[in-house]
Amino acid sequence: MLALRPNCECCGKHLPPEADAAICSFECTFCRDCADGVLARRCPNCDGNLVERPIRPPHLVVKYPPSEERIVKPDGCSRS
Repeated sequence: MLALRPNCECCGKHLPPEADAAICSFECTFCRDCADGVLARRCPNCDGNLVERPIRPPHLVVKYPPSEERIVKPDGCSRS
């Protein structure tokens, strides 16, 4: 089951379960602005592609809550 991380790793923006977010196969999580912009749809951690994060239906968020673990890159993200 996806962790549904609560924030963008690049800019720290809050991403609730219904947010328009992008993830890689390791569940690195980014807001749409960072994913489409500076990252050009490539994960800065594994170089995998970033795809749309699925939405967990609201009635299942109660039973299977999203992760509370916040991961933020101290210096933000950039494509080298």
